[in-house]
Amino acid sequence: MPSITLNAHFDGQSIILDEPFQLPANARLLVTVVSPSMDAERESWADLAGTGLTHAYGDDEPEYALTDVRRV
Repeated sequence: MPSITLNAHFDGQSIILDEPFQLPANARLLVTVVSPSMDAERESWADLAGTGLTHAYGDDEPEYALTDVRRV
């Protein structure tokens, strides 16, 4: 089985997967505990990326034809 990253949370007693996923019996797992402060930092980066994309691909951005693209 290839490695995959799954989102999960701890309910105080057990680790619960956030989305259903079929795991075979005795599957080996690596668990990484993520600091709650990382969620806020990730959200800040996502907001910044979204703002940049909005500016780069806004309604006032001209459409470029394939012939406008050239190698340098």
